[in-house]
Amino acid sequence: MSRAEPVAALEDRGDAVVFEGAAVRLGGRTIWSDLSLAIPHGEFVAILGPNGAGKSTLIKAVLGLLPLAAGRASIVGRPPGGSNDRIGYLPQRHSFDASTRIRGVDLVRLGLDGARWGIPIPGLPSRAREAARVAEVIELVGATAYARKAIGELSGGEQQRLLIAQALVRKPALLLLDEPLDSLDLPNQAAVAALVRRICREENVAVLLVAHDINPILSYLDRVVYIAGGAAVEGTPEEVISSETLSRLYGVPIEVLRASDGRLVVVGQPEAPFVHGDRHAHAHA
Repeated sequence: MSRAEPVAALEDRGDAVVFEGAAVRLGGRTIWSDLSLAIPHGEFVAILGPNGAGKSTLIKAVLGLLPLAAGRASIVGRPPGGSNDRIGYLPQRHSFDASTRIRGVDLVRLGLDGARWGIPIPGLPSRAREAARVAEVIELVGATAYARKAIGELSGGEQQRLLIAQALVRKPALLLLDEPLDSLDLPNQAAVAALVRRICREENVAVLLVAHDINPILSYLDRVVYIAGGAAVEGTPEEVISSETLSRLYGVPIEVLRASDGRLVVVGQPEAPFVHGDRHAHAHA
């Protein structure tokens, strides 16, 4: 995919994420190639595509956990892996077991000092300042009322809000969320998406969110990156989730329909591809 403005100019402008002609290979197989995109600060972007297409691989490439086989990247102004202290990361996970007794507020605090050992080191921010920051992000995600309860007692949506608070507590420039909506019901998916959109604007944080189903988050997104068949397309949801674009990506005729309730339905021929996860409605042509 391509953009009119050269990537070098976008880097100079200070975008949170820039890839230029990037490729990743695993076990001798190219996962995706010729990936070029630029994500400004304060923008909410979803990464979409079928299982195994390389959505989580893109997150790992941003973190520097997988080297690029071709091209280059700039993450918050540095090569991948060089700015991880400025990245908030929420990996793919399932709900906490009901027996998990750690309190929500302590889970959030782990985002600040979970890697520390022993007694406090002189020169580190005071515990009072840390407590104030923890309280600030808990309020930001709307979790103050239940933050002192055991995490195992909370609903999936409440747990996810506290995990997002944990990822935000160090004031990151970039937030990476790997399928944070996967275990939530539809109302909670929309609520978390609305929360993430607000965080983008208020904190000026760029967000990359891996998702299977675009429908609950469609109205909150600035852009999407759609990965399929070893290639990727980036643009607004209207530009990317279209019959023409998806047909080109998959190499087979694809039709995108809009239902009466506004939801998108992807129809494939001769068989609809796995596009947005098991919650997405598919039909056979």
